[in-house]
Amino acid sequence: MFATYVGPFVASYGLWAVFVIVMLESAGVPLPGETALVSAAIYAGATGGLRISEVIAVAAIAAILGDNIGFWIGRTWGTPLLRRYGHFARLDDRRIALGELLFARHGASIVFFGRFIAFLRIFAALLAGVCGLGWGRFLIFNAAGAITWALLFAMGGYIFGDTVVKLSGPVGILAFVAAVAGVVAFAWAARWQEDKYFEKVEREAARATDPSPPAPQ
Repeated sequence: MFATYVGPFVASYGLWAVFVIVMLESAGVPLPGETALVSAAIYAGATGGLRISEVIAVAAIAAILGDNIGFWIGRTWGTPLLRRYGHFARLDDRRIALGELLFARHGASIVFFGRFIAFLRIFAALLAGVCGLGWGRFLIFNAAGAITWALLFAMGGYIFGDTVVKLSGPVGILAFVAAVAGVVAFAWAARWQEDKYFEKVEREAARATDPSPPAPQ
């Protein structure tokens, strides 16, 4: 699994690894950008080999740049591109439909909050371009989301790395296990929420295509 090698990759190539992985993920390539950011932050806290301020700045800039690339790809080539090649990036018809529903209901706020949801972090910019969101609004919400995301996740990883170094014995092991459990729980919750949205999209699509007349009052 690629994510297994993100930590050593970040340790070897530092900020460049964070920049490239986060930028590509934000542009629509399914890479573990969040893992790269947290790994770099933990490395900074545990070893001091990176400055946490630089990790945050690089991740935020990479996220903003990658999202803008994805936005203009979506704006230029639109839905036909996604439907033809989206499966290469795990963007199938269900996820396209989900993204369109979210943008129709919540508009630009999805660009901000999507930064914290796994599949939307990768595809929100593409879908924003496809759905015709204005670039000015996109840029504001995108920059706010990218900076907030980079700050929160980097500081969380940095504090964790610094704490683990200071702790030893059973307490250190317990802190590590708790952190891993938290990551697993967060990933499960994000996937559960995504599945609930999928079910909602499918129900609404079924109602929209159901030719039967409404029941009499």
